[in-house]
Amino acid sequence: MGYTLTEKIIMKNTGRSSIKAGDLVIVNVDRVMVHDIFAPFVVEKFKEMGFEKVWDPNKIVFVYDHLVPTSFIEDFRHHQIGDAFAAEQGIKAVHRADGVCHQLMPELGYVIPGQVTFGTDSHTTTYGAVGAFATGIGYTEMAAIFGTGELWIKVPPTIKFNINGELPEGVFAKDIILTIIGDIGADGATYKAMEFGGSTVKALSVAGRMTLCNMAIEAGAKVGVIEPDEKTFAFSGIDGSDYQYLKSDIDACYEQVFEYDASQFKSVIACPSNVDNIKAVETVVGTKIDQGFIGSCTNGRLEDLEIAARILNRRKIAPYTKLIVTPASRSIYAEAVKKGFISIFVQAGAIVNPPGCGLCCGRSGGIVSDGETVIATNNRNFLGRMGGPKSEIFLASPATVAAAVLEGQIVDPRKYL
Repeated sequence: MGYTLTEKIIMKNTGRSSIKAGDLVIVNVDRVMVHDIFAPFVVEKFKEMGFEKVWDPNKIVFVYDHLVPTSFIEDFRHHQIGDAFAAEQGIKAVHRADGVCHQLMPELGYVIPGQVTFGTDSHTTTYGAVGAFATGIGYTEMAAIFGTGELWIKVPPTIKFNINGELPEGVFAKDIILTIIGDIGADGATYKAMEFGGSTVKALSVAGRMTLCNMAIEAGAKVGVIEPDEKTFAFSGIDGSDYQYLKSDIDACYEQVFEYDASQFKSVIACPSNVDNIKAVETVVGTKIDQGFIGSCTNGRLEDLEIAARILNRRKIAPYTKLIVTPASRSIYAEAVKKGFISIFVQAGAIVNPPGCGLCCGRSGGIVSDGETVIATNNRNFLGRMGGPKSEIFLASPATVAAAVLEGQIVDPRKYL
């Protein structure tokens, strides 16, 4: 019997010749990421456990992205403790306001195909887009890795999603993953691997694949993974010849297999206040919105900004409507400036924020008030996620968000494409 991509990664890491879903194994950690919110708690627990030196300072990355710019006085404490610990331990990879952690980790080559990676944020599953085993953990587990370089995991069963064919106009990676989550439910892949494949996935850019894997956690998945290919190797800056083992065997054992015809996908939207409350955009056209948000680790990449800029070019945002745009990283921001996207947003009447999480996690950068309705490209729409607990959040693709702010109501994005 063959093995799935997730099992192949774990086997290579542990040196095991065989493995099956449900096995408990100890993995050798290739890289970890700690974001600013959890930094003090990881440091405190590390010391409480009696550790004095981290196992490898070159494998630890600190990213300050949730609390930048600081919006509460106590936020500085998180940066201060993180900085002091990094200096003490010789950790050089410290990123302050360089972008969202889940964009930076693969973008800067901290995560490459075949690695086993952990982060103190649930959307660490994003890195599966480059063929890595990547998942979020708590600060106690992270502190243990800091001290030992190891962690035990249970090998997850895999659900395979085969998507083949060409997507219709106005349909993007965000529509694919929202549709899948709507089909299986917000708990449909709990502690399982979601493996995405097929000609449609292969045609997606690495950015689009990151959107799929980013939201795997919204179905409860332990990891989201995609077989690496030439696009992946070019993105990661590596020679792919050493990574040909990173593919599922023909006779791999899957818990379930879902088959999708890409031509049948539609522009969809997650309605308040559950990520699996999915409806076709055409069924909610006319719903009034107060604010749009384009950004986050789900859809703040260059191609997302490009499609939004195409829709907003030479147009104005509707009266009494706001649009917040937040590039996912500093390099994406710079490239968007060079390509003229930022100018288009500004001229359309948008507010452009520096790279970071901000609005997505309800900390800063345009948080919404009770009674407001926001349409956003991020990954969660539960009550209070982006500000007031009595606000309402719709989740959609950048195209759908950009089209909506032009009219102050939800519209079919094809109207402007």
